[in-house]
Amino acid sequence: MLRSLANWWDSVELWITQLPFPFQVALAIVVLLPLCALVAALADKASDAWDAWWERLRGPRHGSGGGSDAVAGDPS
Repeated sequence: MLRSLANWWDSVELWITQLPFPFQVALAIVVLLPLCALVAALADKASDAWDAWWERLRGPRHGSGGGSDAVAGDPS
C-alpha cells in the first residue's frame, strides 16, 4: 500500500518536473493558493476558539475601558 503511494507520488513529481516552467508556476498557484487560504481560515477559527476559551477561563476583564468607575464630567 505504502509502496504504491510512493510510486504514484514519484510519477506525479516526474510529470511536474517535465512541465515547462510557466506551467509549473501556474500549477503551483492553482494548488497552493486555495490550500494556503484554507490553512489561514482554519488558523483564524482556531485562534477565535482559543480566545473565547481563554476569556471564559479568565472571566470578564477588570479595568479595561479607561476607568469605568468614573462618572463622566466628574473632576475627581
